[in-house]
Amino acid sequence: MPPPAQLPTAQPSTPQPATAQPSTRDRLLDAFEHLLIEGGERSATLDAVAAAAAVSKGGLLYHFGSKEALIEGQLARLAGFAATDADNIRSAPAGPVDYLIRTSIDTGSPFDRAYIAATRLGQGQHPQAVERLADIRRGWLGVIEEAVGDPDVAQAVMLISDGLYSNSALMGLLSAPTEIEGAENMDRLLAVIERLT
Repeated sequence: MPPPAQLPTAQPSTPQPATAQPSTRDRLLDAFEHLLIEGGERSATLDAVAAAAAVSKGGLLYHFGSKEALIEGQLARLAGFAATDADNIRSAPAGPVDYLIRTSIDTGSPFDRAYIAATRLGQGQHPQAVERLADIRRGWLGVIEEAVGDPDVAQAVMLISDGLYSNSALMGLLSAPTEIEGAENMDRLLAVIERLT
């Protein structure tokens, strides 16, 4: 997972406490991400985002003056989540590789939603999204390479992580492969990875 190579100019949204209502800005970003995930960039129009967030279009434009500003806000939010995740990887008690692999499952977290929404933008060849996703992956790779001391092994660990995440994101689809379930299976996978390192 990440630190993005370049920090965004906009401040990432702050996670809200469980009892607090999300800010209008966060509701707009949540709605934008939902529309991106469900229907891609074409479905995530300013009108659709405003309606999904139950905000007037004027209210949306107050927070994000254009669709590009909304995209920048979403990518800044992702960068914030990614930077936190990179810190978690580095400081994980069981080590960076263990943390990366155990968290390479789509749980529907705010970070997962922000990441998947950005991949939808990237699929549309949005250059900022493509670059942000590449920065995040390079950051994760750098952390793992520091931990294992071998660039080839680090790349193999990243590919395993990518496969786990893809597999978990496909769950529920008829063609999806079997998920690695349970701590025992994850422990066995990590034992195999440990032999590589």
